[in-house]
Amino acid sequence: MNIQQRITFLFTAVCAGILGIFMLVVYLSASKNRANEFYNILEKEAITKVNLLTETQLDSFTLQTIYRNNREILYEVETAIYDDQYNLIYHDAVDIDFVKETPEMLSEILDAKRIQFTQEDWQVIGIVHHSKGMDYLVTAAAFDGYGFSKLNNLRSTMVITFIIGLVVIFMTGKYFSKNSLLPLSKMSEEARKISASNLDLRLKEGNDEIGTMAKTFNAMLERLEKSFESQKQFVSYLAHEFRTPLAIIIGEVELSLSKPRQAEDYQQTLETVLKDSKKIAQLSESFLDLAKASYDKAEVNFQKVRLDECLIEASQKLQRNNANYRVELDLDESIDEGTITINGNSYLLSTAFRNLLENACKYSENNSCKVHITSIDKKCHISFSDQGVGISIDELDDIFKPFFRGSSRELSEGSGIGLYLVEKIIQLHEGKIFVDSEVGKGSTFTVIL
Repeated sequence: MNIQQRITFLFTAVCAGILGIFMLVVYLSASKNRANEFYNILEKEAITKVNLLTETQLDSFTLQTIYRNNREILYEVETAIYDDQYNLIYHDAVDIDFVKETPEMLSEILDAKRIQFTQEDWQVIGIVHHSKGMDYLVTAAAFDGYGFSKLNNLRSTMVITFIIGLVVIFMTGKYFSKNSLLPLSKMSEEARKISASNLDLRLKEGNDEIGTMAKTFNAMLERLEKSFESQKQFVSYLAHEFRTPLAIIIGEVELSLSKPRQAEDYQQTLETVLKDSKKIAQLSESFLDLAKASYDKAEVNFQKVRLDECLIEASQKLQRNNANYRVELDLDESIDEGTITINGNSYLLSTAFRNLLENACKYSENNSCKVHITSIDKKCHISFSDQGVGISIDELDDIFKPFFRGSSRELSEGSGIGLYLVEKIIQLHEGKIFVDSEVGKGSTFTVIL
């Protein structure tokens, strides 16, 4: 059962329940009103017969004749009159007495002054009536054929109306559910057209809840499109970057094997092969780090780490591979251990810091980087400053994009993913990174954690 059918049946069930409750209330109210009105009629009929018998001196035979002639046609009221000693004074038809008055019943009437009850659909009332200085016990009973007929007609009308109402409610619910879910159907049709080859397509947005869902879906498509583009660019760049050094290695080896060479030539070939192999290893490590930085935060092992220790580790690793690089670490005395210790991944943080240190050193003439650690508003600020070539204003917005290399790329080799990797790691640690640079004077990268 789809959503439209569930909504239709649920709407029908709710409306049917409400309609049924209202009809039941109306029917019960009508039934109660009919009974009360007929009890009042019985009481009036009883009083009228007592008055006719006692005050107008109308003989009993005439009253009985009227009752018998009208009994089958007008649902005539059967009346019995007793004195306060329970002696029968008058009865419309003793031989067909319906109520069968007993001394116990008459005693109850005398004590309560008025009673009423039903007997086989007949309504019965018993009252005490005072006339000519005497108390009379009067019972009156009759079947309210007219009232029950109206009640039965009302019940039949309600049943028919309820059935017709159910059909109308069902059709109305089906119509409205279909129209309410029509935007979802259209959204589904539009979504079916979207594939990996046309992720630029978007769903139509609106201002209602479905429009909000479309906006959320479009935002997801936006992220997927960027992810697919980055993936294609990543694969293309990866193939290109690996192909170049591998081609050089293969060419050098084939050239060396083509004919006998001098020892110096083999030495030069091995140095070239070693250089390009290191480049491949560095590329592999960079891409591996990028993959780790792209993990979901829940999949990364976080624990308490000291940022100064991560910086020292990054500096030592950098200087082991580049002996001429110099790093100056300046730790503000006012910073406390609580600020410099965060919940993070030491390997990823060291990787990010090493990339920032390496960029600062390789683009500086003196191959040095100054690192300053301070605390501002209980947050750790780490600045990486160099006196290198700097970054132009036009390139500042692009330096954190993957595979972007600025105008300074001719000065040093690189993969173009270092700063992109840094930003991913900082974002993974819910931090921020800013850059301030001036061409010819150097750059300062500030990390806030």
